Amino acid sequence: MTQAGRLASQLSMCRSGGATLIELVMVMTILGIVAIVVLPRLENSTAFRAVAFRDQVVSALRYAQKSAVSHHRLVCAEVAASTVTLSIASTNPASACTAILNRGQDPAYARSDYPADASASLSPAGILHFQPSGVVSADAAGTAITDYRVTVTGMTPITLSGATGYVE
Repeated sequence: MTQAGRLASQLSMCRSGGATLIELVMVMTILGIVAIVVLPRLENSTAFRAVAFRDQVVSALRYAQKSAVSHHRLVCAEVAASTVTLSIASTNPASACTAILNRGQDPAYARSDYPADASASLSPAGILHFQPSGVVSADAAGTAITDYRVTVTGMTPITLSGATGYVE
């Protein structure tokens, strides 16, 4: 074996023992930069919670309107601070909604698990009555067709057209 071969063999044996100090410092520096940039974004989930709850409220209101039209029955939506509950009339015509309209065991169609981060309010206050014709009114008889506005904490308000039942 030549002198250069022995030297290369000895260097490879020395290097196989681990990482150099420079390599360790570089890895620690990269991890520090990632921690400074990425972790604050992951911890700020308040905005995500508000967006998710707003999307659930929009979905619930659209579902209520579509259900009223498809079932030819009155559907009522009650918007509370952290829940949206849907109920449907058992007959048509009806003066009240008696049966819970839900997707599972939970009576709330939309729920905010973090009401401090995401809560809803309805203006004007009251129960939304989705008529079988698709309009939204303040009363079960459908005589007081009203536009509504649902505000979720920190989000763009949801508008509900009383004349068409359109949710945007």
